[in-house]
Amino acid sequence: MTHLWVRAESRENEERVGILPEGVADLVAQGIEVTVEDSATRVIPISDYANTGATIAPEGSWTDAPADAIIFGLKELPDNGTPLRHRHIMFGHAYKGQPSGQKLLARFRSGGGALYDLEYLENEDGRRVAAFGYWAGYAGAAVSLLAYAAQQSGTPCPAVSTWPSSKAMRDDVKTALNGATPSALVIGALGRVGTGASDLCEEVGLTVTKWDMAETAHGGPFPEVLENTMFFNCILARPGTPVFVPADTCGQTRDLRVIGDIACDPDSDFSPIKVYDHVTSWDAPVTRVCDAPPLDVMAIDNLPSLMPRESSEDFAAQLLPHLKTLGAIDQGVWGCAKTYFDTHIQKVTT
Repeated sequence: MTHLWVRAESRENEERVGILPEGVADLVAQGIEVTVEDSATRVIPISDYANTGATIAPEGSWTDAPADAIIFGLKELPDNGTPLRHRHIMFGHAYKGQPSGQKLLARFRSGGGALYDLEYLENEDGRRVAAFGYWAGYAGAAVSLLAYAAQQSGTPCPAVSTWPSSKAMRDDVKTALNGATPSALVIGALGRVGTGASDLCEEVGLTVTKWDMAETAHGGPFPEVLENTMFFNCILARPGTPVFVPADTCGQTRDLRVIGDIACDPDSDFSPIKVYDHVTSWDAPVTRVCDAPPLDVMAIDNLPSLMPRESSEDFAAQLLPHLKTLGAIDQGVWGCAKTYFDTHIQKVTT
């Protein structure tokens, strides 16, 4: 019998979950054994899972789960270096040369487990079958605009915390902007992330210039980025991704004041934003990379967590049909993810 173990998230400020109680009930009815860990922070209370037919387990007990259980979470595992013996479904961020990713893969190699990375769960056309991208774009644009409003008033960007809904987030941005309508350029506008960023900007009254592959095909340079007040990078860093913001940006004439690096992969060699090298946080949403005039970078790497309920509901609906195929985990989209893992585990040097 296939056994799916839904672990509690251990990362700070992470309230999302990848499967709803209704989805758990569907899997159980299909004959899949499901265990759901208790969680003090999950946006959906454990009581909602209690009547689904799933087993309820203590928070963090996945380490003692049966060897054949498939451990399902969203964000990273505790960074304690222990070998990983299970099969894990999660966002691993391990295939673009990231140092933390190399450490994670080394743990799988030591323990004999495997990673089914949700970022590489792709259909036969190479398109991801489930993503938080829309809400990442929406929230990333919102926080970036809050940073712009603070910058204009000469105050630090305030800390952020979860919003109960996208409407509440949008209303807060409108209030902060107080009628201001900075120009905005979105690169990757046709994708999920870019659509979310564009939607938020337009909903608060901005005019958005939307670029995608056609506009960036020449490979750069891209002076238009510096001619806009706001720039949103919504393209995942991959080999061949052009540089949108070069390292010498601070020395150039520019209108650019805030970069929303929503794709947020600063420690990848392929990052198109070369003026910063670390993620930002909920407590400090931006890092200032230039003065006179100021330029701030927003690079929070768990943006959909700012709207945990809406983003969880959307993602879970996308993923559930594929969770129902876990009985054939080395076929279809799961087989695709396993191929990525098998390729990259061979490259581990640590």
